[in-house]
Amino acid sequence: MSLVKLDGKRFPWNESLIDFFNRDTFIDDDFFNLEKTHPSMNVKEHKDDFEIEFAAPGFEKKDFEITMKDDVLEVSAQKSKEETEEDENFTRREFNYNAFTRTLQLPTSVDRSKDVKAVYENGILKLKVLKMEEAKEDHKKVIEVV
Repeated sequence: MSLVKLDGKRFPWNESLIDFFNRDTFIDDDFFNLEKTHPSMNVKEHKDDFEIEFAAPGFEKKDFEITMKDDVLEVSAQKSKEETEEDENFTRREFNYNAFTRTLQLPTSVDRSKDVKAVYENGILKLKVLKMEEAKEDHKKVIEVV
């Protein structure tokens, strides 16, 4: 007996069912989706600084830890909550744990001697990382096309 590989069009049932089983994301659930463990991030470059924003709702200011060592900026947050309700006939216990860590390689134009300014409002963590004075100058060179 030999095996014949079918292209999915020879099956009598719906092709969408075949596509479902051939997808790379067979299990498409938040529990298995590792990409959702990091908050969304925006990076804006201004003349004097870099502004980095993280969408991190549900945390409090005390939940964040921000460190800068050498050329690496690390932003992490951790929050846990546990509830227990006891009655004569039952005990209900719930817990929740949420954490993330983002590590960013800083460009050479960042002034590591200056403090990073961090503000957390309305679920958005904003960081301002200052540039070195010489990086603030425009070193633009116009190149002639011949």
